[in-house]
Amino acid sequence: MGITAGSREVPGRNACDRRHTYHIIIIMSKPVYEEGDVTVLWNQAVHTNREVTSNRPDIVIKNKKEKTCTLIDVAIPADRNVVQKEAEKKLKYKSLCIEILRIWNLECTVVPVIIGATGIVTRN
Repeated sequence: MGITAGSREVPGRNACDRRHTYHIIIIMSKPVYEEGDVTVLWNQAVHTNREVTSNRPDIVIKNKKEKTCTLIDVAIPADRNVVQKEAEKKLKYKSLCIEILRIWNLECTVVPVIIGATGIVTRN
């Protein structure tokens, strides 16, 4: 598994008015990656006993040794919606975190990765 990030100039812009396109590429050879006590799920639904409407975050990292589970969801909204989208993602996966705590007995954290269309991020 590897994570890379970068930027490139948008063609057709002069030197004073350059815009950059930011991208994050997560490279995983398979949808489930296990090494020791850590399991990484990529684009996989989390199955629970109770119905949870949002059960497919982009990345789920389960650490059995530290008894933690991290849900990562990525979005690239318009710049004016960055703060709103971050709050939406945290709320969206709150019920899934409750189920993960109940079923897997792991402390759950939601990490929204929100990057505005021109690269703006929140302070969080």
